[in-house]
Amino acid sequence: MESGSQDRNLPASQRKLQKARDDGQVSRSEDLAHLAVLGSGALAILVLAPHLFNQLRIDMARQLHFDAAVLGSVRSVFPRLNDAVYLGLGGSVVFAAIIATAAVIAAIASGGWVSSLTPVMPDFSRLNPLSGMANLVSKKKLITTAKMLLITSILFTVATVFLRNGLVPIASLMLQPSASAVAHLAQWITGGVGLMLLVLLIAAMVDVPLQKFLHLGEMKMSHQEVKQESKESNGSPELKQRQRQRQREMAQKSSITAVPKADFVVMNPTHFAVAIKYDEKTMAAPQVISKGADLLALKIRDIAKSHSIPVLQSPMLARALYANAELDRDIPSALYTAVAQVLAYVYRLRAALQGTGPMPDEVPQPFVPPELDPQSKTLKAAST
Repeated sequence: MESGSQDRNLPASQRKLQKARDDGQVSRSEDLAHLAVLGSGALAILVLAPHLFNQLRIDMARQLHFDAAVLGSVRSVFPRLNDAVYLGLGGSVVFAAIIATAAVIAAIASGGWVSSLTPVMPDFSRLNPLSGMANLVSKKKLITTAKMLLITSILFTVATVFLRNGLVPIASLMLQPSASAVAHLAQWITGGVGLMLLVLLIAAMVDVPLQKFLHLGEMKMSHQEVKQESKESNGSPELKQRQRQRQREMAQKSSITAVPKADFVVMNPTHFAVAIKYDEKTMAAPQVISKGADLLALKIRDIAKSHSIPVLQSPMLARALYANAELDRDIPSALYTAVAQVLAYVYRLRAALQGTGPMPDEVPQPFVPPELDPQSKTLKAAST
């Protein structure tokens, strides 16, 4: 079963969230952007408009001032027009810069800074009408639509109440002096814009965490996706197992040089060979210094014989040591007794060869716990 058909009910991993961010997919609040644009625009007009209108008034008076020199040369009008154009462009640029800065700050505040060209790259899969229809009925689209309807209804209600209460006073401004009428009208418009911004502020406070929640919901992962990501980040378990197997094989081959230092070699009788060394002064327990299978086992046997190292036949012990003991590490504690019996035999054999003791009896076959013998495990599994 593909991951796309599974329920995505697991939280998104940090790796997936970072990949989505690299692709430009982050939570963005449109309401916060609207609030930033409208709020900064209204504030800019409130602060800059008096200065701009004053400059325009001065420039307009200058434009309408004519004398004999101006009337005598039509070209003298163009510098005046240039000044007016520069003044208008300068005010527009400042106004646009303020709004653009506010929009960027709002985007960073809601989703952080993202430097990615992926969202603006052409994606022909978006032209598929079926996927487009699926996006129209998605959970995020439905919530966004419901949110926009709610905000629109609130704004319409606030605007209706505001206009109903203000139309009569505004109509009576015709009877007041121009200066006071304009001041009252500006105050009325400022109040209306303030109410609108208040509604957008409340909407933005709700929308920012809502968009983050919806984004995390879209990023949720299925069990298969989590497993696949784990394989990609940590490597496939099968591949790691093969790598560890190759490393063990290389270590076993390199351990051939340690065979001459062994006290004895135990075999099975040709499939496995394990070289054991024990120094009571430096070791807490016997250690495996070399081991190998098949041809490598025969190589260990030949090296041991060439250096007069005892080679003993103990199939179960050889299999257990090969399967459970690591190179240059203490043997498992469950095999202490078995290895001690073989060591005692080797010590008596050395003493007999040196003429300081009797020849020992036949090679002991020490007891090995069945759970440590791979062959016993295989037979038990086959019987069940």
